[in-house]
Amino acid sequence: MKTARGTGTALDVSTRLWHHGDVAMGPAKADLLDAIAATGSISNAGRATNVSARRAAQLVDLMNRNFAKPLVHSTTGSARLTDMGLLVLSRYRAMQAALDATAARHADGLADLLLRSPQPAPAEPTQICTGSADSI
Repeated sequence: MKTARGTGTALDVSTRLWHHGDVAMGPAKADLLDAIAATGSISNAGRATNVSARRAAQLVDLMNRNFAKPLVHSTTGSARLTDMGLLVLSRYRAMQAALDATAARHADGLADLLLRSPQPAPAEPTQICTGSADSI
């Protein structure tokens, strides 16, 4: 989450790589890969990233099914990033840093256009536009 300078407004800009309807890689999955590399275990990596061991295993399975080669190799009780896992993680982190830097340059201008707090939702749906598209 980035805070635009002088506004106190937090702009959440995140990088997700979508592939056929799945988030093949995103911030949480990258953090999980970092934790697997550090702990050598999917369940310990899950604990380190505040997800259950079962959910961590599901995320690893999803990543492994979306890339050309598995990102994580696991055996009973241990796990390690494959060469492909290291490459994907490195490229994702580089892309994330570049996009964060670009977003930061534009955050102030966008934050200035936001309300301090959202307006309450109407009790009844309101009609946004009347007339034809030509009248807009």
